[in-house]
Amino acid sequence: MLRRVLLVLPLLGLAFVLSGCETSTPKPVDPVALESASDPELLHATVKRLTDVMIRDIFSPPQAARAYAYTTIAAYEAMVPASPALRSLAGQVAALEPVPAPPEAVPLHHPLAATQAAYGVAEALVFSPAEIASHRASMEERARASLPSDLVDASLAYGDAVAAHILGWINTDGYRETRSAPAYTVTDEPGRWMPTPPAYMDGVEPSWNQIRPFALATADQFAPPPPPPYSTEPGSAFFTQVLEVYEIGQSITEEQRAIASFWDCNPYVMHTRGHAMFATKKLTPGGHWIGITAIASRMRGDDYAETAEAYVRTAIALSDAFISAWDEKYRSNLIRPETVINAHIDETWIPVLQTPPFPEYTSGHSVISAAASVVLTDHFGENFAFSDTTEVEYGLPVRDFPSFEIAAEEAAISRLYGGIHYRFAAEEGLIQGRNVGQHVVDQIQTRAPALASQ
Repeated sequence: MLRRVLLVLPLLGLAFVLSGCETSTPKPVDPVALESASDPELLHATVKRLTDVMIRDIFSPPQAARAYAYTTIAAYEAMVPASPALRSLAGQVAALEPVPAPPEAVPLHHPLAATQAAYGVAEALVFSPAEIASHRASMEERARASLPSDLVDASLAYGDAVAAHILGWINTDGYRETRSAPAYTVTDEPGRWMPTPPAYMDGVEPSWNQIRPFALATADQFAPPPPPPYSTEPGSAFFTQVLEVYEIGQSITEEQRAIASFWDCNPYVMHTRGHAMFATKKLTPGGHWIGITAIASRMRGDDYAETAEAYVRTAIALSDAFISAWDEKYRSNLIRPETVINAHIDETWIPVLQTPPFPEYTSGHSVISAAASVVLTDHFGENFAFSDTTEVEYGLPVRDFPSFEIAAEEAAISRLYGGIHYRFAAEEGLIQGRNVGQHVVDQIQTRAPALASQ
């Protein structure tokens, strides 16, 4: 029931986002006044709807990050012409040409146009486009009930033009080619990753390093050092870390378990009951950090343009971080702790969290969390304290953090507590992610030159 209510609330909010004092016979409206009064909940609702549909469609973590990036870029670019403080991403992110300019002497409601652009891109990227289209239709219906028809028509048309431009750019990022790329090859080579229980799923997205990054020059630009050599010899660097995972799992505290569960973010967890198997679905790791971005934006009272800026910076960092992490995962192809422990220590041992279906090193959670935390810190400031309510709808409590950096460090160590990563994978992942995040901060400038230093 809670889930259903949460899906309805954003739609109800749209009535307030676009409503005027009168709805029967709309009067001419000053578009500038409309833009200044527009509620950023319109964009928050759009991003939340994308999250919910991707959960339904079981997007993998890298796929979800890609969708967040393109959707928020569409919204952001549609807002740039109406926002003197913002700078277009064209010429900054790879291969993006300037979006079409708004029609001259035609009033536009730019938040409406930006939301239309975001919906247009999101609808093309998900597997259940009707679930996005229904929200887009609701938005248009509410707009037409309160705004002049010519203003709505022009705004939606501009949003469609921006979406079409972004979709053309998307089609050149290499994603389609990776759909027919070879699957991961399972071998009996010692130390090489192999599918894990209970579902023994194939390796997810082994060719993701072929996807075009946004800010990174190459997928391996911030490649971490190789992991310790695989060994089951007592006292070796590798096996010492295996034992640490096992021992933590044997004596895990309630707080450690709570941390592991809070940051689990596994989009597809398999459960077995006798001969039956079923799955539960929830948001991805990137979706968690997009949720944190929404929390911070609301706390600061950002308007629509500022909200779009926060989302797009975070989403680009997340997407590039996944490309960087997946590049290393399928280069080192490192075996998961569960496989080593079951074979060499305790065949009955089960990790606290279900092991995800891809190689171990580096920890993707660590990479993407660190990258997002660097960008969010740059955007909202150091020591930005917040209460993370992202997981409440999935039955988990609120956790409080004094900064984005501390949250990222907890996300990283959660993977060790959960029994699915070695400590070195979390520590090196944090370094890798911070490098990616700082590169995004340095490379992608969203503030106009005259305002960038203010």
